[in-house]
Amino acid sequence: MNPLQFELDRLYGLGASAADGAAPAAAQGVRALVLELRPPAGWAQLSSVWTGVQSDLGLPPPAIAVSGVDALQLWFSLASPTLASAGELFLQGLRGRYLPDVGSTHVRLIADAAQLPPVPPLETSPDRWSAFVAPDLASVFADTPWLDFPPSGEGQAVLLHALEPIRQVAFEAALSQF
Repeated sequence: MNPLQFELDRLYGLGASAADGAAPAAAQGVRALVLELRPPAGWAQLSSVWTGVQSDLGLPPPAIAVSGVDALQLWFSLASPTLASAGELFLQGLRGRYLPDVGSTHVRLIADAAQLPPVPPLETSPDRWSAFVAPDLASVFADTPWLDFPPSGEGQAVLLHALEPIRQVAFEAALSQF
């Protein structure tokens, strides 16, 4: 397993399935939750979620990704698998708290393992790549949520290595606040 696959598995339980392009099995619950924003919503709105989960809820920061097509994403990592319904409640709570004015056509909440978007990095069309990005670079991708070249697997692994999953106790405490 290469370093990127290791980090995807550590955070989301997706190492082997991500490498094979397969969706993870949903039988054990989900460990990856994705909140996705499409234009005209962008990093200004998504950063309120990214900052809020840390400052208001005391959670570790989620990974930030560009979809390679038309959206910015937050990838939340759960230390323990949870039911998709609990993940959906969590994402709906975040949306209600931090994105109340963003129209439903611009927000996608993904708590079902079978519906997860392709795991970055992935070429979505010629010269358009999805990728995890550093928080200080996220605003650069507001109008063009993709990279024009393949990101380094090593660089992607380094970004993910700095992240921690949300522990079950913290996840339940956050859920109780919605």
